Amino acid sequence: MRKLTLYAAVLAVFSVCRVDAAQITVLSSNGVREALTELIPQFEKASGHRVQVVWDGTLNIKKRVGSGEVADLVVVPAEDVDALIASGGLTPGSRVDLAKSIIGVAVRPGLAKPDVSTSESLKRALLAAKSIVISSGPSGVHLLDLWKKQGILDTLQPKLKQLPSGQGVGEAMARGEGELGFQQVSELLHASGITYVGPLPSDIQKVTVFAGGVPKTAKDVAVARDFLTFLKSPRNAAVLKKAGLELP
Repeated sequence: MRKLTLYAAVLAVFSVCRVDAAQITVLSSNGVREALTELIPQFEKASGHRVQVVWDGTLNIKKRVGSGEVADLVVVPAEDVDALIASGGLTPGSRVDLAKSIIGVAVRPGLAKPDVSTSESLKRALLAAKSIVISSGPSGVHLLDLWKKQGILDTLQPKLKQLPSGQGVGEAMARGEGELGFQQVSELLHASGITYVGPLPSDIQKVTVFAGGVPKTAKDVAVARDFLTFLKSPRNAAVLKKAGLELP
């Protein structure tokens, strides 16, 4: 009952006069695409506002903000929100943590699922794979560092493909560009043409927190902050879970 009351209070914040309805532009990482795609219509219905999203990779979004592109909200990993605040692209104090994400493993359909239950079994699968695909986002950065520490990066390099920012590992694998792939679980779960295997073992896993921040170019700061308040509600836990995410 308390959660329902809290959620009703949150919705009450968005009870605005339709003549004041606005449209905000959001630059968002693909890592939260599935969850936001479901939540945005709920916000629009409750508030009367409209949300336009430009989906892209984290590196590209940072470049967009750095070049002064106009947007009302940015959703990227929290460490990148902090970096953009430090560099002057986002407003200090505007960071709001929205969801936690972990890295997953996928294979091409028809291939046997490798054992990824331990770091050693995953290492064997990597060495046996003919081709490997990773992203340029947080998962790819983490894996390159991990494999270097494990002493296998030089061995993997000839069969390793790191995609440009914004491109999905699942889509690349479905096109036949790799038999073993790694990316955020929230991106692999909903990709067609692949078989999701499972998350990285806990001892080598990396948790990424996706957060929102308000750019200094924002034209409607109030609506952007209202949208952040809506997104961080505990009421959204089920939507996040379905999308392969968790509350922060």
